[in-house]
Amino acid sequence: MKSKTFPWGRTILLGFGFLGLSIIWPVFNQFIPLFLQAGNPAFDKQILAQGRVLPQITGFGLTPALTMFIMTWDNLINIFVQPWAGARSDQTWNRFGRRKGWILLGAPLALVGFVSIPLARTVLAIMTFILITNFGMALFRSPTAAWLGDLYPPEERSQANGIINLLGGLGGLLAYFGGGMLFNSFGRLAPFLAGALVTLLTMLAILLFLHEPASIQPEQQEKVKVLENFHRVLTDPDRSELLVLLGILLYFMAFSALETGLSSFAVFSLGIQPGNAAIMTGSMTISFILFAVPAGILGTRYGRKTIVRLGLVGLTISFLMGYFIIQGLVSLIFILLCAGFCWALVNVNSLPLVLDLGDEKRIGAFTGLYYFSSQLAAVLGPTLAGLLVSALHNEYRWLWLFSTFFMAVAWLVMAEVRILKNNQLENSAG
Repeated sequence: MKSKTFPWGRTILLGFGFLGLSIIWPVFNQFIPLFLQAGNPAFDKQILAQGRVLPQITGFGLTPALTMFIMTWDNLINIFVQPWAGARSDQTWNRFGRRKGWILLGAPLALVGFVSIPLARTVLAIMTFILITNFGMALFRSPTAAWLGDLYPPEERSQANGIINLLGGLGGLLAYFGGGMLFNSFGRLAPFLAGALVTLLTMLAILLFLHEPASIQPEQQEKVKVLENFHRVLTDPDRSELLVLLGILLYFMAFSALETGLSSFAVFSLGIQPGNAAIMTGSMTISFILFAVPAGILGTRYGRKTIVRLGLVGLTISFLMGYFIIQGLVSLIFILLCAGFCWALVNVNSLPLVLDLGDEKRIGAFTGLYYFSSQLAAVLGPTLAGLLVSALHNEYRWLWLFSTFFMAVAWLVMAEVRILKNNQLENSAG
């Protein structure tokens, strides 16, 4: 019997939507911490003591601890909204389908808030626009990601997620390089305005041309009970679901802390100008893009858990090296290239790994659990890292050791996971 052809067209279209989504967060994470902290006398003193030129950016002079906490607000909102939205979208069925209505609800709100952020002239105003952006994104992020389970059987999910992440990585690359050049040439509004426009176009494309499978119908008698999903994970005697979510929590703590603080490290510790810092940070996205599809293929062939653990080893080594060797642009780019390859192994296979443990009738619910862990991590990681940086004389270099520790612990946790795949048990040795 002829094997089913992989749906390349549908996957590229879905990935095109994620390309748009992936533009928002790099711009958000690269420039907002700089807006919040620029003007802090401690950073100016540090840069001048190194004989470097002060960055040309106007900000509110906030501390690293407060800034990193503000940067976690989206994740705090996501902890509560995304599991509910993902589970609720399993039960949504109208003329738009299961998931599209959530995009129509959340995307306009998010984009209006996003474009307004660089226009803020007070701390209260920028905080308000950040919250609006965060809430809008939280409404549709989990339902959109649930399409991976809706549209693909388990054996195709790693390959599909690799392609989706490749196109998402291209969006990130556009954000880093294009955002940096736009900032240098036209000022602080330009990256946000361009990012919102591209995201709007990609969202319209998937709303118009991506067709959801009508064969998937919700069980009408089943009510959405988010807490029951958590209870199932906590009480499962096998503990694999709990361990996977704990591992995701730990390695996303490491990655989100470094991602959120990376532009601050480049600008305030190395003295790189803000636009150039965004461009250089894109080097990690380049290596991620190059390895996204191979990472999905490797996860399918050798087991997702095995490949995730391999990536965690590489990230632990890369971050530890980063603490000791990064002194300028060349060494920063080298470490980020290494980290991007390893992060592809981890990130591409993470959501399919969670879905392997789940129930095909509750794809959205398990997608919500995945985002619960990753978003809780994105609250804890930057917050704890910001406190560490503030306690250690505002030196962002400590982020590299912080992330090294949590990547290593995540590797140990993932060693205990047992995954049932294709009726064969992937043992704890992975």
